[in-house]
Amino acid sequence: MSRAPVHVALIHWPVFDRARNTVCTNVTNFDIHDIARAARTYGVEKYFIVHRLKEQLSFVSRILDHWRVGTGSEYNPKRKTALGMVHTAESLEDVIKTFEVKPFIVCTSARDLPIPRATFKALREQIWNPDGPPKGMGEAGLPRPILLVFGTGFGLGDAVLAQADALLEPLKGASHDDYRHLSVRSAVSIVLDRLLGAW
Repeated sequence: MSRAPVHVALIHWPVFDRARNTVCTNVTNFDIHDIARAARTYGVEKYFIVHRLKEQLSFVSRILDHWRVGTGSEYNPKRKTALGMVHTAESLEDVIKTFEVKPFIVCTSARDLPIPRATFKALREQIWNPDGPPKGMGEAGLPRPILLVFGTGFGLGDAVLAQADALLEPLKGASHDDYRHLSVRSAVSIVLDRLLGAW
């Protein structure tokens, strides 16, 4: 069965902190590795790490080099395979420029915003049936790629959300007090399984 290509972007700027200030967050080693491994498992095409600070992007590059061409590539070839899909960018706009066909941008946010909400069911159908609804086709008649955008800190900044074609419905568990504070790598894994998992 054919499906639309799916990509993931992890945004470190602009995002909000607890006080709703716009900030940059630091890249974590765990997020590089764990999201790449989840993305590789579920057939994601590319995983973009987005940060405006060159020092942070250099940190990512050093880690990638270790596992792609350094001693890590021989120590753990499976990690090398997963990290081969990781790319860096300074902004979401730079990510979008890498696509031949403009992606359908799906952001994640629990806030109520004037952006259409996409249910997991509807987005899964769009991914797995790209020739169906008109929004599933690109300008060149190619299946329109899906770009899933996740935020660090306390959520995506307004400049990123303004570029969204849709907001994915929020993840909800079964805690008695509606506790919802997953790490971003856990959230990415759950979202990918719901959209791309073989169940």
